[in-house]
Amino acid sequence: MDRMQNTLMESLGIETVSLDSSLVVLTMPVDHRTHQPMGFLHGGASVALAETAASVGASLNVDLKKNNVFGIEINANHIKSKREGIVTAKAKPVHLGKTTMVWEINITDEEEQLICISRCTVGVVPKKK
Repeated sequence: MDRMQNTLMESLGIETVSLDSSLVVLTMPVDHRTHQPMGFLHGGASVALAETAASVGASLNVDLKKNNVFGIEINANHIKSKREGIVTAKAKPVHLGKTTMVWEINITDEEEQLICISRCTVGVVPKKK
């Protein structure tokens, strides 16, 4: 996805697996870019991955010529730690409204073990003319 160049997503190594208005799948490495000081996956990196997946999903459900999408609120429960490998975020819409959307994001490891579960509210804001 070209829009990820020169962004936080590029810095964290986030890559697109699939994009659909009802399911967004992204991956992120667990390495020096995403570690906290003790060598585990940083919770903030997981949250960045989750919000990215939700925001990308929201953008697939609006006319981007007329609207912008912005994360309004995000929460995350970090279930399991991870030192290395790849995590995968799968974002699905729970609510697709005209002005807000709610997305649920499950982040799993290579064995499909749940690493983090997150919910993100995204605002849909009309562009100024």
